[in-house]
Amino acid sequence: MRLRLILIRITLTVVALAMLAASGGLAWAAADDYASRNFVPFGVTVAGVELGGLAAPEVRNVIERTVVEPVLTPVAVRVGSSELEIDAARYVSVDVDSAADEAFEPNRVATIADRVLRQIADIPVTHEIVPEIEVDEDALARRVALIASAVDTPAVDATITIEADRISITPSAEGTRTVQEKAVRSIAEAFISEDVDSVELPVVPVPPAVSDDDLGPTVVIRLDTRQLDVYQGIELYRTYRVAIGKAGYSTPRGSWEIVAKRYMPTWGNPGSAWAADMPKTIPPGPNNPLGTRALNLNASGIRIHGTPATGSIGTAASHGCIRMFRRDVEELYALVEIGTPVLIVSR
Repeated sequence: MRLRLILIRITLTVVALAMLAASGGLAWAAADDYASRNFVPFGVTVAGVELGGLAAPEVRNVIERTVVEPVLTPVAVRVGSSELEIDAARYVSVDVDSAADEAFEPNRVATIADRVLRQIADIPVTHEIVPEIEVDEDALARRVALIASAVDTPAVDATITIEADRISITPSAEGTRTVQEKAVRSIAEAFISEDVDSVELPVVPVPPAVSDDDLGPTVVIRLDTRQLDVYQGIELYRTYRVAIGKAGYSTPRGSWEIVAKRYMPTWGNPGSAWAADMPKTIPPGPNNPLGTRALNLNASGIRIHGTPATGSIGTAASHGCIRMFRRDVEELYALVEIGTPVLIVSR
């Protein structure tokens, strides 16, 4: 089969040269060939469009119309229920010059005999031009980063804090983050694709570092109502009546934490004037001022503890500590650990 094709080609070339001689010789053929090289041979296409017979300016026009214009169509980026448009012309370039020059490549690589034969025998070439399309991904990445800065949301950690001497409770919330590298690839592919004119911005959830359940217990003491609240996460779990510091020995407001848990504690005389007539220590028992449980805070000398003076509960009666009924402090003792936050507020 290959030998047969070679023989046919030789035969056609001989016929073409014979026709050249009959038409006025090689001088005419050379002149005609020179003129024809300024036009694209038939069979050269771009995006399926025939370029044969066109001169360079016309070739450029076809490439602009069939390749450049579709590529420069803006791409819509969907962000949830919203859309924003990205102008492809700012990020995409098409090498029209090289593509237009390539249309004439079959003329340059063919011999004069081949070119004359194609014209006389009306034999088209088979050559599809694929213009080089480049996307400036660095510039596109900067645009995506700007979009991300506007649409990304930080995760919110669950917190119970003090603001203006009040308790402020913030539930945890999931954030969002744009996968910027994936977004750049998707948009760049949409620029080049004829079938894609919009993309969904790739966004992933960002979990909070501290969820509502992760928050654990928090003790809140409200001085105005003589009340101790225990929160599990951000939910109120228990409420107890307490006694607080009396005038001159006020319970300190602020953010503290439990630094020691004492089971059947021994009371030690602090050496204060109010304890001058009291013994150096009082062992566990019914007369122990600390009751059966004590929780030391990192506020100097301040504890949450039981008391034999149950009539003081609900009043301002202590020397700064927080007193509780025995059953209540024993229940609280089991609910909290060392490190549990204790927030003391006026109201």
